[in-house]
Amino acid sequence: MKYAQPLIRAVLIRRYKRFLADVTLGDGREVIAHCANPGAMTGLATPGTALWLEPNNDPKRKLRYSWKLAEIGGALVGIDTALPNKVVGEALRAGMVSALSAYKTVRAEVRYGENSRVDFLLTQAGLPDCYVEVKSANLCRRAGLVEFPDTVTKRGAKHMEALAAMVAEGHRAVVLYLVQRSDCEAFAVADDIDPAYSVAFTKAHKAGVEALCYQTDLSLEGASFGEALPIVVR
Repeated sequence: MKYAQPLIRAVLIRRYKRFLADVTLGDGREVIAHCANPGAMTGLATPGTALWLEPNNDPKRKLRYSWKLAEIGGALVGIDTALPNKVVGEALRAGMVSALSAYKTVRAEVRYGENSRVDFLLTQAGLPDCYVEVKSANLCRRAGLVEFPDTVTKRGAKHMEALAAMVAEGHRAVVLYLVQRSDCEAFAVADDIDPAYSVAFTKAHKAGVEALCYQTDLSLEGASFGEALPIVVR
Protein backbone atom coordinates (compact mmCIF):
# COMPACT_ATOMS: atom_id res chain seq x y z
CA MET A 1 0.00 0.00 0.00
CA LYS A 2 1.42 3.37 -1.08
CA TYR A 3 0.58 6.70 0.46
CA ALA A 4 -1.39 9.00 -1.85
CA GLN A 5 0.93 11.94 -1.11
CA PRO A 6 4.55 12.19 0.10
CA LEU A 7 4.69 12.35 3.88
CA ILE A 8 5.97 15.45 5.63
CA ARG A 9 7.77 15.59 8.97
CA ALA A 10 6.26 17.31 12.00
CA VAL A 11 6.55 17.39 15.78
CA LEU A 12 3.70 16.55 18.15
CA ILE A 13 2.41 19.28 20.45
CA ARG A 14 -0.44 17.26 21.93
CA ARG A 15 -3.00 14.62 21.07
CA TYR A 16 -6.56 15.19 22.32
CA LYS A 17 -10.16 14.02 21.86
CA ARG A 18 -8.59 10.75 20.61
CA PHE A 19 -8.78 11.74 16.94
CA LEU A 20 -7.06 15.14 16.93
CA ALA A 21 -3.45 16.23 17.29
CA ASP A 22 -1.82 19.65 17.34
CA VAL A 23 1.51 19.50 15.52
CA THR A 24 4.28 21.82 14.38
CA LEU A 25 5.34 21.62 10.74
CA GLY A 26 8.89 22.08 9.52
CA ASP A 27 8.24 25.71 8.62
CA GLY A 28 7.06 26.48 12.15
CA ARG A 29 3.33 26.52 11.44
CA GLU A 30 1.02 24.86 13.97
CA VAL A 31 -1.80 22.80 12.43
CA ILE A 32 -4.37 20.21 13.49
CA ALA A 33 -3.92 16.68 12.14
CA HIS A 34 -6.37 13.80 12.10
CA CYS A 35 -5.31 10.89 14.31
CA ALA A 36 -6.97 7.68 13.07
CA ASN A 37 -6.49 5.76 16.30
CA PRO A 38 -9.03 5.44 19.15
CA GLY A 39 -6.60 3.59 21.44
CA ALA A 40 -4.41 4.78 24.29
CA MET A 41 -1.33 5.09 22.04
CA THR A 42 0.92 4.49 25.06
CA GLY A 43 4.43 5.74 24.37
CA LEU A 44 3.45 7.14 20.97
CA ALA A 45 1.76 10.44 21.85
CA THR A 46 4.33 12.16 24.05
CA PRO A 47 4.70 15.88 23.25
CA GLY A 48 7.85 16.42 21.20
CA THR A 49 7.56 13.09 19.37
CA ALA A 50 8.66 13.25 15.73
CA LEU A 51 5.92 12.15 13.37
CA TRP A 52 4.98 11.97 9.71
CA LEU A 53 1.83 13.40 8.15
CA GLU A 54 0.06 12.74 4.87
CA PRO A 55 -1.28 16.00 3.38
CA ASN A 56 -4.41 16.19 1.27
CA ASN A 57 -6.22 18.81 -0.81
CA ASP A 58 -9.68 17.24 -0.61
CA PRO A 59 -12.20 20.08 0.00
CA LYS A 60 -14.61 17.56 1.58
CA ARG A 61 -12.19 16.81 4.42
CA LYS A 62 -12.08 19.15 7.40
CA LEU A 63 -8.40 18.56 8.15
CA ARG A 64 -5.57 18.85 5.62
CA TYR A 65 -3.22 16.46 7.39
CA SER A 66 -3.42 12.86 8.61
CA TRP A 67 -0.97 11.44 11.15
CA LYS A 68 0.46 8.20 9.72
CA LEU A 69 3.75 7.41 11.48
CA ALA A 70 5.63 8.18 14.67
CA GLU A 71 9.40 7.91 15.12
CA ILE A 72 10.32 6.19 18.36
CA GLY A 73 14.00 5.62 19.06
CA GLY A 74 14.76 5.62 15.35
CA ALA A 75 11.99 3.08 14.59
CA LEU A 76 8.91 3.83 12.51
CA VAL A 77 5.57 3.07 14.16
CA GLY A 78 2.26 3.11 12.29
CA ILE A 79 -0.59 4.72 14.21
CA ASP A 80 -3.38 4.49 11.60
CA THR A 81 -5.69 1.64 12.67
CA ALA A 82 -7.31 1.55 9.23
CA LEU A 83 -4.03 0.63 7.53
CA PRO A 84 -3.79 -3.04 8.67
CA ASN A 85 -6.99 -4.05 6.85
CA LYS A 86 -5.65 -2.52 3.63
CA VAL A 87 -2.29 -4.28 3.98
CA VAL A 88 -3.81 -7.63 4.98
CA GLY A 89 -6.40 -7.41 2.21
CA GLU A 90 -3.65 -6.96 -0.37
CA ALA A 91 -1.69 -9.86 1.15
CA LEU A 92 -4.68 -12.23 1.22
CA ARG A 93 -5.56 -11.53 -2.40
CA ALA A 94 -1.92 -12.06 -3.42
CA GLY A 95 -1.69 -15.36 -1.52
CA MET A 96 1.02 -14.01 0.77
CA VAL A 97 -0.45 -15.37 4.02
CA SER A 98 0.89 -18.91 3.80
CA ALA A 99 -1.62 -20.43 6.23
CA LEU A 100 -4.50 -19.02 4.16
CA SER A 101 -3.10 -19.12 0.63
CA ALA A 102 -5.42 -21.94 -0.49
CA TYR A 103 -8.38 -19.54 -0.42
CA LYS A 104 -8.89 -17.71 -3.71
CA THR A 105 -12.00 -15.64 -2.93
CA VAL A 106 -11.59 -12.78 -0.45
CA ARG A 107 -14.53 -10.63 0.64
CA ALA A 108 -14.26 -7.73 3.06
CA GLU A 109 -16.71 -6.52 5.72
CA VAL A 110 -19.14 -9.45 5.60
CA ARG A 111 -21.96 -9.72 8.15
CA TYR A 112 -21.82 -12.71 10.48
CA GLY A 113 -22.87 -13.78 13.95
CA GLU A 114 -25.08 -11.38 15.88
CA ASN A 115 -24.76 -7.84 14.53
CA SER A 116 -21.09 -8.26 13.60
CA ARG A 117 -19.00 -7.81 10.48
CA VAL A 118 -15.93 -9.91 9.87
CA ASP A 119 -12.96 -8.12 8.34
CA PHE A 120 -12.48 -10.82 5.71
CA LEU A 121 -14.40 -13.92 4.67
CA LEU A 122 -12.33 -16.39 2.66
CA THR A 123 -13.99 -19.07 0.56
CA GLN A 124 -12.78 -21.88 -1.66
CA ALA A 125 -14.52 -24.97 -3.03
CA GLY A 126 -13.72 -28.01 -0.91
CA LEU A 127 -12.58 -25.94 2.10
CA PRO A 128 -14.48 -24.65 5.14
CA ASP A 129 -15.26 -20.94 5.01
CA CYS A 130 -12.62 -18.95 6.90
CA TYR A 131 -13.47 -15.90 9.01
CA VAL A 132 -10.54 -13.51 9.57
CA GLU A 133 -10.42 -10.65 12.07
CA VAL A 134 -7.48 -8.22 11.81
CA LYS A 135 -6.06 -6.37 14.81
CA SER A 136 -3.51 -3.55 14.75
CA ALA A 137 -0.70 -3.93 17.30
CA ASN A 138 1.79 -1.17 18.12
CA LEU A 139 2.13 -1.16 21.92
CA CYS A 140 5.70 -1.83 23.09
CA ARG A 141 6.44 -1.75 26.83
CA ARG A 142 9.34 -4.18 26.78
CA ALA A 143 12.17 -4.21 24.25
CA GLY A 144 11.33 -6.36 21.24
CA LEU A 145 7.80 -7.30 22.37
CA VAL A 146 4.64 -5.85 20.83
CA GLU A 147 1.29 -6.26 22.58
CA PHE A 148 -2.45 -5.97 22.00
CA PRO A 149 -4.63 -4.33 23.18
CA ASP A 150 -3.33 -0.99 24.46
CA THR A 151 -6.64 -0.26 26.22
CA VAL A 152 -9.77 -2.14 27.27
CA THR A 153 -11.61 -3.42 24.20
CA LYS A 154 -15.02 -4.96 24.78
CA ARG A 155 -15.42 -5.03 21.00
CA GLY A 156 -12.26 -7.10 20.69
CA ALA A 157 -13.48 -9.64 23.24
CA LYS A 158 -16.79 -9.85 21.39
CA HIS A 159 -14.91 -10.60 18.17
CA MET A 160 -13.09 -13.51 19.81
CA GLU A 161 -16.38 -14.96 21.03
CA ALA A 162 -17.92 -14.57 17.57
CA LEU A 163 -14.95 -16.32 15.94
CA ALA A 164 -15.24 -19.21 18.41
CA ALA A 165 -18.91 -19.52 17.49
CA MET A 166 -17.96 -19.86 13.81
CA VAL A 167 -15.56 -22.70 14.67
CA ALA A 168 -18.38 -24.41 16.60
CA GLU A 169 -20.48 -24.25 13.44
CA GLY A 170 -17.78 -26.06 11.46
CA HIS A 171 -16.04 -23.09 9.89
CA ARG A 172 -12.46 -21.92 10.22
CA ALA A 173 -11.65 -18.72 12.15
CA VAL A 174 -8.47 -16.66 12.47
CA VAL A 175 -7.39 -13.58 14.40
CA LEU A 176 -4.47 -11.93 12.62
CA TYR A 177 -2.39 -9.37 14.50
CA LEU A 178 -0.52 -6.98 12.22
CA VAL A 179 2.43 -5.34 13.96
CA GLN A 180 2.79 -1.68 13.02
CA ARG A 181 6.33 -1.07 14.22
CA SER A 182 9.81 -2.00 13.03
CA ASP A 183 11.48 -2.67 16.39
CA CYS A 184 9.70 -5.79 17.69
CA GLU A 185 10.32 -9.50 17.13
CA ALA A 186 7.50 -11.17 19.10
CA PHE A 187 3.84 -10.65 20.07
CA ALA A 188 1.85 -11.19 23.26
CA VAL A 189 -1.64 -10.39 24.55
CA ALA A 190 -1.52 -7.57 27.13
CA ASP A 191 -3.47 -9.46 29.78
CA ASP A 192 -2.82 -6.85 32.49
CA ILE A 193 -4.37 -4.08 30.39
CA ASP A 194 -7.53 -5.99 29.51
CA PRO A 195 -7.97 -9.24 31.46
CA ALA A 196 -11.38 -9.84 29.85
CA TYR A 197 -9.86 -9.76 26.37
CA SER A 198 -7.10 -12.12 27.51
CA VAL A 199 -9.71 -14.58 28.81
CA ALA A 200 -11.71 -14.31 25.57
CA PHE A 201 -8.54 -14.87 23.51
CA THR A 202 -7.56 -17.96 25.53
CA LYS A 203 -11.06 -19.47 25.36
CA ALA A 204 -11.30 -18.83 21.63
CA HIS A 205 -7.86 -20.30 20.98
CA LYS A 206 -8.75 -23.44 22.95
CA ALA A 207 -11.98 -23.65 20.95
CA GLY A 208 -10.00 -23.77 17.70
CA VAL A 209 -9.61 -20.13 16.67
CA GLU A 210 -6.19 -19.74 15.04
CA ALA A 211 -3.88 -16.85 15.96
CA LEU A 212 -1.39 -15.41 13.46
CA CYS A 213 0.99 -12.48 13.74
CA TYR A 214 2.85 -10.69 10.98
CA GLN A 215 5.17 -7.73 10.72
CA THR A 216 4.42 -4.64 8.63
CA ASP A 217 7.28 -3.33 6.49
CA LEU A 218 6.97 0.42 7.04
CA SER A 219 8.59 3.23 5.09
CA LEU A 220 7.88 6.87 4.26
CA GLU A 221 6.49 5.68 0.92
CA GLY A 222 3.99 3.13 2.20
CA ALA A 223 3.45 -0.16 4.02
CA SER A 224 3.58 -3.80 2.96
CA PHE A 225 3.00 -7.23 4.44
CA GLY A 226 6.07 -8.61 6.19
CA GLU A 227 7.38 -11.70 7.95
CA ALA A 228 5.56 -13.86 10.50
CA LEU A 229 6.33 -13.18 14.17
CA PRO A 230 6.07 -15.67 17.05
CA ILE A 231 3.23 -15.36 19.56
CA VAL A 232 4.28 -15.58 23.21
CA VAL A 233 1.74 -17.45 25.34
CA ARG A 234 1.79 -16.31 28.97
